[in-house]
Amino acid sequence: MNSFLQLKNISKHFNTDKKIKVLKNLSYNFNKGKMYALMGPSGSGKSTLLNLISLIDRPSLGSIQFNENIINFDNNKKNDLFRAKNIGIVYQQNNLLPDFTALENVYLANLSIDNDREAASTKAKALLKKIGLSNRLNHFPSQLSGGECQRISIARAIINDPEIILADEPTGSLDLNTAKEIFQLLNNQKSPNRLIIFATHNRFFANKADCLLEMTNGSVKTINV
Repeated sequence: MNSFLQLKNISKHFNTDKKIKVLKNLSYNFNKGKMYALMGPSGSGKSTLLNLISLIDRPSLGSIQFNENIINFDNNKKNDLFRAKNIGIVYQQNNLLPDFTALENVYLANLSIDNDREAASTKAKALLKKIGLSNRLNHFPSQLSGGECQRISIARAIINDPEIILADEPTGSLDLNTAKEIFQLLNNQKSPNRLIIFATHNRFFANKADCLLEMTNGSVKTINV
């Protein structure tokens, strides 16, 4: 079986006063139907790696392939459309738009690929109902709890039925009980046609993944299979 996502000899450095090497010749293959946990100390490159996979950033060296199609990082328009259709992103701080309601935050993500506002709104309402927030449709992020905001963030990430969900410390700013609820919601998004990768410092959640990956010295190794 061919891997869905292939990282080949990925390196990433940042030029400040001196060159900072974050990722070094990293190679790894990811398969659909599985959830992968990325662990490692702060600065080990977890967020950098997720940004590369989401095509928000580009590697300094190496290639990224989806279904054996190599990404051309000079084609921003094509990559933006690919991201909108195929990649859902969940951030630690949720990154919800503060001036938009819960419903609007979710359905706006669908408008990026289909400009049918009514259909997008209907789909968003169904998702928010499914995650228990049908009574929060018209609330703004400032009126919601941290757990509610993360639920909305997950709904926004999955509204386009993405093949990949990337989550960067999705439970990091939540209390333990709320974090368990959010992790379970994320885990419920697993399917044979979807790949989930999440970064975490929490070994309790990392151990629940199908594959636990540890990032050290700019590379990655499998801790379990």
